[in-house]
Amino acid sequence: MNEMETLLSFIAATLTTVSFIPQAIKVIRTRNTKGISFGMYLILTAGQLLWSVYGIITNQMAIVIANLITFALAIIILIYTYNDLKQNRT
Repeated sequence: MNEMETLLSFIAATLTTVSFIPQAIKVIRTRNTKGISFGMYLILTAGQLLWSVYGIITNQMAIVIANLITFALAIIILIYTYNDLKQNRT
């Protein structure tokens, strides 16, 4: 990868990753997951994990780092969403 490709990949990875921070903070603070799709976050976390594996295999650290951070943020939201669904069913 040349310098421009590397720079673009890090900028894109940073923006994509940072986009999850406001939602994670809101869910943690309010513990309110109403309107958040459990299925969407389940699929998203699986995708983030697979992107991380791909990044490891292809030795692309921007992909690995961004997707592992996004995976962690999405897992937090997924756990809160799951717990909310579980409480509302009982």
